[in-house]
Amino acid sequence: MFSTPTRTTLRSAASLRVANNLGMRRYTSKAAGGRVFEITAETFDHDVLESKVPTIVDFYASWCQPCKILGPILAKAVEKDGRLNLAKINVDENLDLARDYQITSLPTVMAFRNGEPIGAFIGMRPPAAIDQFIKETVEN
Repeated sequence: MFSTPTRTTLRSAASLRVANNLGMRRYTSKAAGGRVFEITAETFDHDVLESKVPTIVDFYASWCQPCKILGPILAKAVEKDGRLNLAKINVDENLDLARDYQITSLPTVMAFRNGEPIGAFIGMRPPAAIDQFIKETVEN
């Protein structure tokens, strides 16, 4: 008898295909940059504070129109640069973390390096300003 593939298996297979196309090391090394992923309060410490590469955190909500515009711009800039990661966190599903970081307006974007916040901005920014924010996050 054949069993039906689980969601994890399908996700792993899809990740493997992507990794094979783009270079496995980029997606398996914790020290690699250019990744865009969702996080939760439970994974925040591991994915952001313990990350070996600078990480930008996009605090967003599904109902926030500026968040829907900014998210893809951030993702494209991070993937293009490749020296840092973008972690996205839905504040409606992670209220305690949003409260811990005093998120009062959306979208809020914070940069972390070596477990410490090193920069932030609130609201929309043009792509050139986002590129500058990324450069400062990585180089300073």
